Amino acid sequence: MKPKVKKVINENNDFQRAEVIKRNREKRNRYQEFFVEGVKPINFALEHNWKIRSFLYTKEKPLSGWALEILKNSTADSHFELPWKLMEKLSDKEEETSELIAVVKMAENNLSRIRIKKDLLVVVFDRPSSHGNLGALIRSCEALKADGLIITGHAVDLYDPRTIRASMGTLFAVPTLRFPSHHELMPWFQWLRRELPAFQIIGSTAKADRLAEEVDFTRPTVLLIGNETFGLSNSYKEICDSFCRIPMYGGITSFNVACAASIILYEIDRQRRKIL
Repeated sequence: MKPKVKKVINENNDFQRAEVIKRNREKRNRYQEFFVEGVKPINFALEHNWKIRSFLYTKEKPLSGWALEILKNSTADSHFELPWKLMEKLSDKEEETSELIAVVKMAENNLSRIRIKKDLLVVVFDRPSSHGNLGALIRSCEALKADGLIITGHAVDLYDPRTIRASMGTLFAVPTLRFPSHHELMPWFQWLRRELPAFQIIGSTAKADRLAEEVDFTRPTVLLIGNETFGLSNSYKEICDSFCRIPMYGGITSFNVACAASIILYEIDRQRRKIL
């Protein structure tokens, strides 16, 4: 079925819904939709078959071949044609207003989205407090073949436009879930131990005795990453099989959390490539 095309000439209900989804976390969760702009994020969303609720655009300026092709092949529910001034108001891009904005349906928040395999690698990020760090870690997970990312605790919003922008759209490529606390993961961890006898939970902390290179990461692994300020919670520390750290030689006492996690993910990939 072709998308329904609606012309929006003022800040009506259709416009207001897109605008509130962009800025309001509570409304995003209520509608189970989120705001996406940028060529790479939209391409990732389409490539990985996320459901597009609507596209917003204007015909007051010529659309690129990229945008025209997307609209031509769109399976969205609706297309909204806006005046240029309303597209400018919606867009977060500083230098040039986006020519195409998407409203996308949230993915199911279910652990079944993470494919279980013998070389499983899942990252758990507890209480991330920075959209930039969360988005950067999602990028690293996509680049270094993590099977999923799980966010727990009081955290920045996974579906905030700032997170999506920082992830460069890789959010759509990496199964990323969010849960209130570690409690929701405990049955899953127990099940993984039964299904994958070599399964391990490794915590990242600057106080660990072992370096990352000294841990056997060829085993199926969940890597725990703590909050930027407070590190791993005691609840997570209690379930770890081991801990690892990254060597530091300067006067600083810690790495940026996304940087540290990326270094460990690279070490995991390095070890696994050696056995191929």
